[in-house]
Amino acid sequence: MTSPADFRDQTNWSNGFYELAIEVGSSDDVKIQAVLSALWSAADVHGCFGRRDREPEEQDPVPCTVGSLTEFGHLHGQVRLPTGQLVVCGCVVIRGGDESSDWLDFYVPVGALDQAKLAYWDGRPFFRSDVLDEWLAAIGTETFKSASYDLGVIGFEVSGCTDASALGGALPQTRDIGYLLPQGDVLHYGAANT
Repeated sequence: MTSPADFRDQTNWSNGFYELAIEVGSSDDVKIQAVLSALWSAADVHGCFGRRDREPEEQDPVPCTVGSLTEFGHLHGQVRLPTGQLVVCGCVVIRGGDESSDWLDFYVPVGALDQAKLAYWDGRPFFRSDVLDEWLAAIGTETFKSASYDLGVIGFEVSGCTDASALGGALPQTRDIGYLLPQGDVLHYGAANT
């Protein structure tokens, strides 16, 4: 029987990602590393691996670094959901280039959420899970305490859907996704409300 924590079960990695996407605010690897380290710790990720085609016990761990992200493309581990279920998870950096910020995305694949039997649809015309939103907001809040960032967005494949400059320092009144928006040294959470 397969588990939502199995790396080799490729269905765990399918159907897109439910994520906390963090706009780091620069392309500086030192800043990205600070956010990555803080995020991995805040989420209490078990292990850090470069491959998802082998189980954790079948491969050597890799350092949780920007260098490993560059080498492998994604970092993979296992994380315990608020329901107590252990699932696969990952992280990827999306480079913005000269005209925009870099993003660091922490994700749980929808395939693993399906196997964990976590309800995330709720009859809405888009993916949403209040349980996951609150959990990812708590991870983002804890990350911000150690490594500040420009913006966090929470939901189904949300990376790059907006940026801090587009928000102009204010949370949208109507929100299809969750927002973690710094105002000075204080991080404000605006939960999805549609």
